[in-house]
Amino acid sequence: MPCLNEAETLGTCITKAKLFLSKNSIEGEIVIADNGSADGSQEIAAKAGARVVYVPQKGYGGALMGGIEASLNQFIIMGDADDSYDFTNLGAFVDALQAGADLVMGNRFKGGILPGAMPFLHRHLGNPVLSWLARLFFKSAVGDFHCGLRGFRKQAILALDLQTTGMEFASEMVVKATMRHLRIVEVPTVLHPDGRSRPPHLRTWSDGWRHLKFLLLYSPRWLFLYPGIFLIILGTLTSAILLPGPVTIGDFILDINTLMYAALLIIMGVQSILFSFFTYVFGVNAGLLPKDGPTDKVVHQIGLEKGLLISLGMILLGLASSVGALIYWGENQFGPIDPTFSMRLVIPGAVLFTLGLQIFFASFFIGILNTKLKTIPPQ
Repeated sequence: MPCLNEAETLGTCITKAKLFLSKNSIEGEIVIADNGSADGSQEIAAKAGARVVYVPQKGYGGALMGGIEASLNQFIIMGDADDSYDFTNLGAFVDALQAGADLVMGNRFKGGILPGAMPFLHRHLGNPVLSWLARLFFKSAVGDFHCGLRGFRKQAILALDLQTTGMEFASEMVVKATMRHLRIVEVPTVLHPDGRSRPPHLRTWSDGWRHLKFLLLYSPRWLFLYPGIFLIILGTLTSAILLPGPVTIGDFILDINTLMYAALLIIMGVQSILFSFFTYVFGVNAGLLPKDGPTDKVVHQIGLEKGLLISLGMILLGLASSVGALIYWGENQFGPIDPTFSMRLVIPGAVLFTLGLQIFFASFFIGILNTKLKTIPPQ
């Protein structure tokens, strides 16, 4: 149990956990990962028969990792010390672990949320939306990503190399377990109103943003690739419509100004896709992301040389379009010209030239990220 000033409820939680162990003849220990309590929680825990582990790393995730690393057992069940979960009813978690699960998640939406146990925004907006996004981004089957009651094999979780120290630790555990193809099982869990008189440590908006930020950072496809593809499609379609000439829609005339913005959409879209490749290569090489077959194939098949050839082709096409604009200007004795015509040559040329340079530098950058460095042993 992670603990930070839980004197009001900690003794009750430990008593319930001890009762569960004794009733089910399970040999185990109760570890309290104390994060710097100043209300006597440590003394209460020790008196109740728990083992207190002092964790200097602040935060929910920091406390939990300290407790997990200190645990002496193969199987671990983690839960909050606020008496919101019934520690006398953990049989489903133990059964799932004994059946071979690596991670057993509680699901409060299936088990039941008692009146007053979860704030309205958390129940109807925060948890459902973040869990839905996580399932969408990572193809996970977990329905309640943020349930604080879960069981797991110690070595399986340690192998995930979890890094976050705040509330987003809950998301990181499930995301990495899903990406590493661990066996995950969900069991219904009842959420009770907590027994504390003080407000919870959870901060609705800042912790919600930390969860969302983590999901986005670990999904370069949804953060960069898919938005980039959308921008390119939108910009290309708009450009294709406007390149032949202005288009009238009701009382509105779309002309070169709209064409310019469409061109910018294409440039931003390509840049976004390149960022997805940068993030993927760095993440895989740093051990933060698992390999993705299709993305890995694209990165390695194009490579530095093909990327440079593509960039050179775009630059040449851009120069050709710009030369066409220069010829048109020369035909008018380099004087005033019709911008509605000349810009239809200049804009595509500028876009192709810009994209060529982007891909040129991106090819070298990906090559640098993929450079294998020798590990120098310490002297």
